[in-house]
Amino acid sequence: MNRKFAIVLLVSLFLSTAFTSVAQTVERVSLLTCGPGSDIYELEGHTALRLQFNDNRDLTVNWGTFDFNSPNFIYRFVKGETDYRMAILPFDNFIQQYKAEGRRVTERVIYLDSVQRQRLLELIDSTLTKGSPVYRYNYVKDNCATRPLDYISKAIGQPIPLKEVTALSRPTQTFREDMTAFHENYPWYQFGIDLALGSGIDYKLVPEEHKFAPLSMDLMVEGSRFKDGSPIFGESHELLPQNGGGPEGPTPLPLSPGFVCWIFLAFTIIISNRDMMRKKISRWFDCFYYTLCGIGGLLLTFLIFISVHEATSPNWLYLWLNPLCFIGAYCIWIKKCLSTVIWWQIVNFVFLIALVVLALTGVQSLNDAFIPLIASDAMRSIVWIQSAKWTKRK
Repeated sequence: MNRKFAIVLLVSLFLSTAFTSVAQTVERVSLLTCGPGSDIYELEGHTALRLQFNDNRDLTVNWGTFDFNSPNFIYRFVKGETDYRMAILPFDNFIQQYKAEGRRVTERVIYLDSVQRQRLLELIDSTLTKGSPVYRYNYVKDNCATRPLDYISKAIGQPIPLKEVTALSRPTQTFREDMTAFHENYPWYQFGIDLALGSGIDYKLVPEEHKFAPLSMDLMVEGSRFKDGSPIFGESHELLPQNGGGPEGPTPLPLSPGFVCWIFLAFTIIISNRDMMRKKISRWFDCFYYTLCGIGGLLLTFLIFISVHEATSPNWLYLWLNPLCFIGAYCIWIKKCLSTVIWWQIVNFVFLIALVVLALTGVQSLNDAFIPLIASDAMRSIVWIQSAKWTKRK
């Protein structure tokens, strides 16, 4: 177990016991919003609740705790079994962590009356004693930002009206567009997301759904009001300034996926033109390319048919990346299978056209870097289909 996580867990368990065993009064509740960090899971920021008690205890309730080093973490994460934990920590510990990371932290007071504060405390206490502090994390629908908002909403007995605003510098309409904007300096990370997640993150969002990103949610709650017209949240004020932490700088253009993939297309054009002129297939090139496509197809097969992530299926990239790509990688070396390869390439070309049509009609958005790779695939299909004429002439 990760040592840092183990300490957090032990402190949280101790405080949870104290939290549920002592008569207490919460005198002040506030919303904490943390700026983005450098790790990929920190790019949208973080949210927690701060509870200040009549006995001078100052605690945070944090729904974003997980153990990276737990058994089979990567496998379970890919499969969709992403279990996060609600942890209770001293506020000083919480704020020191973000100070050490150089990340900004802001606070908004939540104007709850004594009954609402007590109800919030009971909801948290019920999770600790009757329910479970562990929950199945969902990147866009149930996370460290949506959870505290849900608890507050239940405590006040009404939905929290949210502003139509995000923390992004440009308008966005889908989850994928939100992610792409937040991950602007991490294009390979977004490349992986766009590969793994299907059309389920491409529908047009209602304004409230942008709240999955903590940085956006902090802006969206501003101006929220109770039914009597009084404000629910106070003005945001800074507890910690940004001090060297935050996302990395932009990825240099030559190292970006778009640049690499367009270079690959240029190389494919050269190879394909050479093959057409000499009427001979460069099998080594197809073996390399379609092996990569086949491996991608195995990954998508797992994500679509085995993973419980709701956003991984349907994924129309399966028309391009699927295990049948291994036909184009290895059957090309077997003379008796060449007709099979040509027929598969005809089907493959039709599938690629279908994928492009789906992308153009907005069914599933494609990462810009996918375009030259799909074009490379289509070009190799055309070369193979043309090769049927060369064989007949011989």
